[in-house]
Amino acid sequence: MGVVVTDAEVTLADVLALRLTIDDPLEDGAELVLRHRASGVERDVRVGTPGARAREATLAVSLAPLGLTEGRWDAYLRRDGSRTRIRSVDPGFSLDHLDAYALCRRTLAYRTYRTRNGYLALKISEAEPVAEVRAVWFREGRFEVTGLLAYTGLEDDDSRHEAVLALDRRQTAARVSSTATVQGVRFHAAVSLVDVLAADPDASGTWEPSLQVEGVPTPLRLGSRLDDVDGKRRRLHYPSATVDGVPVRPCYTADDELRIEVGA
Repeated sequence: MGVVVTDAEVTLADVLALRLTIDDPLEDGAELVLRHRASGVERDVRVGTPGARAREATLAVSLAPLGLTEGRWDAYLRRDGSRTRIRSVDPGFSLDHLDAYALCRRTLAYRTYRTRNGYLALKISEAEPVAEVRAVWFREGRFEVTGLLAYTGLEDDDSRHEAVLALDRRQTAARVSSTATVQGVRFHAAVSLVDVLAADPDASGTWEPSLQVEGVPTPLRLGSRLDDVDGKRRRLHYPSATVDGVPVRPCYTADDELRIEVGA
């Protein structure tokens, strides 16, 4: 049975919404099967409609009651004991939708996507509050960053929140901080690179940025995950700056968290 998803998204209420075209009618007893790629654990939901014989179908499946765990889940349609992996022509990606989805406070974030081979899958990850990076640059001797506060529960409005950007070097306990601007859920922050070098003049190494925001109980790590680019450490390279003869450049960790590297 050929199955193709033409439209896929996870709604703000964590409902998997699918529009399907199928070679054979979707009848009573058909099931949507989600299989965890690493463990092989499966969850299934009956999606067939009694008496229905349609070659197009719209499905809505609430994900929270299924007890899905972090990781990647592949999607299948099962009928009469056999199952077919679900193909997709929808990349399942919209920056505007991801921004809106990240405004709510959540414990898990669900996302649909199309695999490299063209199949429907779900990516589930922890949704801890984070400062989502949208732009990074060096200007007039400063490191500057802008972005979006994700999963904090703050309103996307014109209200201003007191905030501080901090850069920490764990190996030496050095810290540099500066006042940041937060309006609603949008932030802009900058710190002098001269101050960074002066705080730890004899050591090269990595600095970890974080953003402390009024109304958010814990400091927010700076990262970049609300897009379709995984593995930014390999794929995304920012130009470096030279301050007093010392090279400085932004980079990402294997977990897509932002860092500032000082020295060779």
